[in-house]
Amino acid sequence: MVNKSFHKRFKTIGVLTVIAVYFLILVGGIVRSTGSGMGCPDWPKCFGSWVPPTDVSQLPENYLEVYKQKRIEKNQKLAGFLDKVGFEEVSASIFSHPSQYIETEFNVTKTWIEYLNRLVGVLIGFFIFLTVLYAIPYLKTDKTIFYLALGSFILVGIQGWLGSIVVSTNLLPVTVTIHMALALVLVALLQYAVTRPNREALEGRVTYSGRISLYLWLIAGVTFIQILIGTQVREEVDQVAFAMSGAGRESWVEQLSTSFYVHRSFSILILALHLYLAYMLYKLKDRTLNTLTSTMLLLVGIEIVIGVVLAYFAIPAFLQPLHLTFAALLFGVQFQLLLVYYYASKKAAHKTIAVSK
Repeated sequence: MVNKSFHKRFKTIGVLTVIAVYFLILVGGIVRSTGSGMGCPDWPKCFGSWVPPTDVSQLPENYLEVYKQKRIEKNQKLAGFLDKVGFEEVSASIFSHPSQYIETEFNVTKTWIEYLNRLVGVLIGFFIFLTVLYAIPYLKTDKTIFYLALGSFILVGIQGWLGSIVVSTNLLPVTVTIHMALALVLVALLQYAVTRPNREALEGRVTYSGRISLYLWLIAGVTFIQILIGTQVREEVDQVAFAMSGAGRESWVEQLSTSFYVHRSFSILILALHLYLAYMLYKLKDRTLNTLTSTMLLLVGIEIVIGVVLAYFAIPAFLQPLHLTFAALLFGVQFQLLLVYYYASKKAAHKTIAVSK
């Protein structure tokens, strides 16, 4: 049996790591909303240094060409690898995208915003490493917990590598979308790892319902897709902003593709699904599920309000990172609901099967 002190440490570091990941998503949103994604044109260093410069005079005169060429060379290696494994179209898209050859001028504010984003990413790496260490005792009692923590650590490494690709391709849309998707998967793995040790305290509290289980999975999946569509919309907004040099913000929405209208219309379906799921969950009269359900509805409401303001009030920059962060939090609450309900209804489900025999 795992020592209580180890269990407490694991839970503490796990919760801190989950919070840190959500904070990183917020910081990442700020990076995008301020146009700081290429504040550091190389990776893992920033302008060739572990501590970025504070003035352009600290850089060589031809720094624009130097770092653009470094990105191109790195992308050539990546494209060669993708060709070998059969992803010819993805390989071609890297070099056909116009952002590939854009030179990134030094801006001290954007550079340090991006640098701080990377520091938070490194901090999360340390947190998850500690999570793996504190999960080692579970190898004797519940190996799944350890492997969830280990999987999270591996995924952070993949995220770091993908982050370098995002930079080298100058924010190529498909890489940004994959980066966001993996961040959500990382959150889910961590929440699963932190919740699983407490499963015995949850078991048998509610009666199992196949319909509720189905809706929990459906809503988590639909929200995941909605976030990815929103990421694509955000990428289009960035392209429009770049094309217009940041001017004419009130006309940006008009220049977006059908992805924006799909994203906006999809929210109506998502709201309806949430309301029906909440109705079913409240009927169970379980305190933990009720709290999570109320939090879920609150986040849905906040997301809708922010979405309306973004769509009809010229996409206020300060709301863009909040929209992404609250969406990620919503997915996290939905996944937590799924976990809690799964364990809370587990024994009840077994008893129901036994009676039916």
